[in-house]
Amino acid sequence: MPHEDKSMGAVLAAQDPIVQSLVREEVDHGVLIPLKTTLELRDDHVTGRVLITRTPVKSANPTISLLRDMLPEEIVKGVPHLRRCAKPGDLPAHLKTQFMNETPQSRQIHTGKSNWIYIILGPESQLSRDELVQALKTIEGLEEDIFIRSVPVPMVAPTSQIQAAMWSQHFWPTLYRKNNPLGPHPAMVSRSTEEITDDAAIWMTLAHQVAEQTQAAGHGEPVGACIVQREEGNKVTLVALAADARWRCQGKTGCTGNPMAHAVLRAISMVAQKLVRSENKRTDTFQTPILEFEAFQDKPLLDDEQKVFEIDHPSPDGYLCHGLEMYLTHEPCVMCSMAILHSRMGKVVFRHRMPLTGGLCAENRGSDHPSLNGADGGRGLGLFWRRELNWSLVAWEWESNGCLKPLPVDQMIHA
Repeated sequence: MPHEDKSMGAVLAAQDPIVQSLVREEVDHGVLIPLKTTLELRDDHVTGRVLITRTPVKSANPTISLLRDMLPEEIVKGVPHLRRCAKPGDLPAHLKTQFMNETPQSRQIHTGKSNWIYIILGPESQLSRDELVQALKTIEGLEEDIFIRSVPVPMVAPTSQIQAAMWSQHFWPTLYRKNNPLGPHPAMVSRSTEEITDDAAIWMTLAHQVAEQTQAAGHGEPVGACIVQREEGNKVTLVALAADARWRCQGKTGCTGNPMAHAVLRAISMVAQKLVRSENKRTDTFQTPILEFEAFQDKPLLDDEQKVFEIDHPSPDGYLCHGLEMYLTHEPCVMCSMAILHSRMGKVVFRHRMPLTGGLCAENRGSDHPSLNGADGGRGLGLFWRRELNWSLVAWEWESNGCLKPLPVDQMIHA
């Protein structure tokens, strides 16, 4: 099989002619860094306590059956990332030492090839010790003085084999099931990164160009957005290109500009207009806007925006931005981040973090950023992946290799 040329020149040459004509700056590959979720950053060391007992190996099944009969299923299966049963030799060193030195019988259990096994009963906060003791006394072969101990364990599943091994040494034998309960599945992140890594720089360059153009024209801050659709076979179609227009018809004195004219909102609105335009063509209808002032400023203002706007939507039957990709010069604000989620975007890539006002990153906003002089934006929201929201997506920070110059903005603005 011949070697596939992954150079930036070859990747650009494979794009549609309209894309090739729009790219005027030098393009080169950058680095994609997947964002961490709020849970990945904050639940790493959250622990709780579980109750354990020990039985002869031959009594293990009766003991587990007893637990299933007397406890709700959510308690019995409450910690699936921990081994329900553990041999004495598999316990962490500090637990071995603690249990071995309690009684002569305990020392015998931990000496040589043991025929005893330790069993997790369930979370301590949800169990009654007295009820457990009375129930376990009915199991043949258990010690006269029923063994029940409380031990700390991680309450969330590990996100890597390394983490599972570390927790097995410090807490309790732990399983890594090759998933990530705290965020996107590792395989999903890896596959998605591989899909976009070759051409991400092209779409980031287009966003960068319109950001510079809108600043030069006085329409808004140097913030740009580019939306593309990726189909099977990695064919990519440019769908929308929009820049910030918050200062147009507003003036900069004493205000933050028009919040409805942020680059993200303008880009999403342009996608929506294409869908409406397609529907109007099918039904041979046309609706004339009746607003005296266009709050969204979502008509093309720049030549590059107009060229892309004139291209029909490649999938006019879809829901708004379902499964599309958005490339941004700056991390979107909370308002724009929620608009991205509600539009059902599939992937988001941004270049510059906004450590005080951004809505996608989960890290605390601004408290330790060297350029903010102690300013604090509170806890990061990590809106791209939240359990309580009805949509999630994969997001990356993109680092240029120096080909694109930075686009500095006031860190207090909402991009």
